[in-house]
Amino acid sequence: MAKKKISDNYDASKIQVLEGLDAVRKRPGMYIGGTGTDGLHHLVWEIIDNSVDEAAAGFASHIEVVLHRDGSVEVSDDGRGIPVDKKPDGRTALEVVFTELHAGGKFGSGAYSASGGLHGVGASVVNALASKLVAEVDRDGATWRLCFSERVAGNYLKSGAFKAGAKLQKVKQVPASRTGTRIRYWPDLDVFDSEARIEYDRIRDHVARVCFLVPGLHVKLIDRRGQGREPEEFVAAGGLADYVDYLSIGENVTDIVVIHEQATFEEKVPVDGKMQTVTRECTIDIACRWVKGYDTTVVSFVNTIPTSDGGTHVQGFERALTKVANERLLADTKKLRKLAKGGNDKATPVDVQEGLVAAVKVTVPEPQFKGQTKQELGTPAVQKLVNEATRTGLANWVDGGGRKVQINALREKVIQAILNRVLSKQQLEARRKVSSLSSNGMPDKLADSRLHGPDSELLIVEGNSAAGPAKQGRNSETMAVLPLRGKVVNAGKASLKQVVDNAEAQALITSIGAGSGRDFDLSACRYGRIIILCDADVDGSHIRCLLLTLFYHHMRPLLEAGMIYAAQPPLFAVKHKGELVYAYSDPERAQLHESLGLSPDKRWQRFKGLGEMNVNELRDSTLDPSTRVLKRMTMADAHQAMEAAKLFDILMGNDVATRKSYIVENSTLLSPDRLDV
Repeated sequence: MAKKKISDNYDASKIQVLEGLDAVRKRPGMYIGGTGTDGLHHLVWEIIDNSVDEAAAGFASHIEVVLHRDGSVEVSDDGRGIPVDKKPDGRTALEVVFTELHAGGKFGSGAYSASGGLHGVGASVVNALASKLVAEVDRDGATWRLCFSERVAGNYLKSGAFKAGAKLQKVKQVPASRTGTRIRYWPDLDVFDSEARIEYDRIRDHVARVCFLVPGLHVKLIDRRGQGREPEEFVAAGGLADYVDYLSIGENVTDIVVIHEQATFEEKVPVDGKMQTVTRECTIDIACRWVKGYDTTVVSFVNTIPTSDGGTHVQGFERALTKVANERLLADTKKLRKLAKGGNDKATPVDVQEGLVAAVKVTVPEPQFKGQTKQELGTPAVQKLVNEATRTGLANWVDGGGRKVQINALREKVIQAILNRVLSKQQLEARRKVSSLSSNGMPDKLADSRLHGPDSELLIVEGNSAAGPAKQGRNSETMAVLPLRGKVVNAGKASLKQVVDNAEAQALITSIGAGSGRDFDLSACRYGRIIILCDADVDGSHIRCLLLTLFYHHMRPLLEAGMIYAAQPPLFAVKHKGELVYAYSDPERAQLHESLGLSPDKRWQRFKGLGEMNVNELRDSTLDPSTRVLKRMTMADAHQAMEAAKLFDILMGNDVATRKSYIVENSTLLSPDRLDV
């Protein structure tokens, strides 16, 4: 093996020391997570969160965020204002904050007892990655300004030229009582990826969230980039409880449970160069509720910083949830006794968190984050404190603090989650062996395509009458056909076991090949488009509603990715000059009749269903990509479909009393096309 050649001039001259902000520009990803859109937004968060820290400490009540047309971002607050007096080295504190890493008022027992910006690099990192930054401070009866051009301190002359220097410019006199800070910066586009953009919705979500974290804080958001948006203002008085209510979607199972605890822990930290044990205070705030459905939403924060990757506070909360559920909520439950032999009578974290909406916040001095981007809390002692607070709070709620009807409803929900998990596993194992699957694992009734991937399609049709022409008229290279024989189960009200047992639902899940529920893997989907081909009548609308409901509850990523389509079959056809002309509605038929110059007695063919079309008609009107009309289904369509499915169940189900009551109450509202969605 050849010996690797080692340079013989590796000496002290090869060791580099990056001065000032050079380290940030050399490795921006270490400080803001990357140079894409996420990193660009991280700069915005750093400046906003400094203002939020002022508000959380009780010194500010108003923040304004402006997105300027020239790509700059401006954040102002009515806090105390960054100090403008001089440090021992002769520089002002304002200059130091924007030019020195790890310089700020948030270390030890400084100006903040607990804050979000704890590394002292936020403002300086923004300056390091900006081509220009202007800082203005209202303090001591005047407005003081210091600018930075390419990280060099100075000010701009009236001519527009930049003059380097550390002296602050006194802009104007202001009342002695007026204080605050305004920061406007221009990101250095040479640092960031060309496609990186500041997105209004992400800024909006962030400022809305901080209002929930600091009750009473008022934030105004202005977009001047020519989007035509009106300024928005945000304020919330109820804290995390309001946030959980804001995040809750669908029908509630429980009210919001609020937990607030003060605790202390000991931690070793360096004091005057030596490690010493200090006592820390930790405030724990939790708000949670359960809603009907399967999705889990848990958001977490440390001080005012969102921790998207969780950390020790979330771990303590989740472990306590499972503990309380098994020891208090499910203690000696008869419905679970039959599962004890297999060791399946205990709830898992997934069971307990099904339908959970929760916000977990801890306020603690100098938390230990894993990484500069502060996405995960690492302080070990916090896990135990949050665990104990959660166990005590939830146990009190279960043991009598909550409404009995809601506690019973939550108990049934968790029990059903356990039963569904156990039974679905058994059912899925059994279905692998059933005769409905052919030798390649696909349903026998599936007429598969030869190719799979982004350019392939799965056509879902009603029954064999439509399946025959669809199979003959399709492009078998890229189009697969799956006929439905009977109605798909209503996944909006059915249990997981009922969905698994439904032959049509299982055939659809198997054909798509990406799994279902929490295990759904979009990358494993065998087709790039799922197209629903239903008749243009009430029955076809019902089937489409049921399919969309199934996709929403068990294969939601397909909807989110825009991969579900509904074919729009024509209602009418007429032969004109040797070719068929199609119309998709009565008004369109009337318009075409006139524009084609057809005689008044010329009759149009009315299609009652896809099964009435011959192969050529179906291919030309509904299957051919160059002539067909497809409608992409969205999450909004799915929500509408679920409501329609409920209405179908009332009007077409077996509960006569409920149907009669609905018709009596809504008789003046119903119209002939009410069900045709």
